[in-house]
Amino acid sequence: MKKIPPAPPESAKPSRADDIDLSKLSDITEPLVSARLRNPNRPDPVSHVFTILPNVDKETLLCHASETLASLNVMSTDLAGDLESSRRNVALAIQQLAAMAELLVNRALDLLELPDGSRGTPPTSNA
Repeated sequence: MKKIPPAPPESAKPSRADDIDLSKLSDITEPLVSARLRNPNRPDPVSHVFTILPNVDKETLLCHASETLASLNVMSTDLAGDLESSRRNVALAIQQLAAMAELLVNRALDLLELPDGSRGTPPTSNA
């Protein structure tokens, strides 16, 4: 005997993302962010979500920051290609800030003194 599967419900159950009311989320987060901006000594309510191990060396931190900024640079450039008008200009401004920050971090890596007394990566010559 063949089993006939039941018909799916007419209205699909909304996903958890659909259940979130962004206006309520803003009502919750805005006071926390505002309080943090008014008093920088107040602990960040979400600082426990992401942590960096206390014994990580400067070079490792700068390398990860450089890679993160490089990824941001690529993503914002790709996004700008899909946008038009003022939204494109905003994406390009974000890309430019990411590129500038990446240059600064890379320069800090170049100047970093390593434990063996040597400097970070030597500057390359364009000659």
